[in-house]
Amino acid sequence: MTQAITPADTSRNSLLTVAAGGLVSGILTAWLPALVDTIVGTNGRFPLVQFRLALIALPFAVLVFVVIRRFSRNAVWAALIGALVTMIAFVCAVDAAILVEGNTGDAPRAMRYLLAGLTGGMVGTAVMALGIGLLPAGPRQPAAWWPMIIIGALLGTLLALDDALGLDKIAFLYPVWQAAVAVRLALILQRS
Repeated sequence: MTQAITPADTSRNSLLTVAAGGLVSGILTAWLPALVDTIVGTNGRFPLVQFRLALIALPFAVLVFVVIRRFSRNAVWAALIGALVTMIAFVCAVDAAILVEGNTGDAPRAMRYLLAGLTGGMVGTAVMALGIGLLPAGPRQPAAWWPMIIIGALLGTLLALDDALGLDKIAFLYPVWQAAVAVRLALILQRS
């Protein structure tokens, strides 16, 4: 007996696919620094460091491109801008996390990483929300983006867990964060 696939089933399957894509892009993001270092190098000059960080964000930017194309009425150029905004957001998030971690002084290491992750997650999702919200089919209401920003900030705290467990090559932060933010982005774009 065959049953018709309802729009809710299709939507749920699409969101599960986006979540799986977020997990895969997060694993690639955790593995990418070693590859990028061999291509770009580890020279400490500011523009090169920022370019290196942007390259590390490429798997998630590709996922965001696909989500924008799939769940909104945006043209290809708008999805490319959304992917570029995602790479910029990643650089901003890492820079914000480093700034907070470096300025928390004598606080315990776990607290420093907790605050750094919270800040980085919030900055990253806020930059994404601002940039993608300005796209033609992106919602202009700030209230539509708050759940994504809150989820990004809260899941940014997984940085402290990654540090506590000493995870360098496989992290909890990137796969979980990217999956949750990508699903939330899909929901926002789907409803707009």
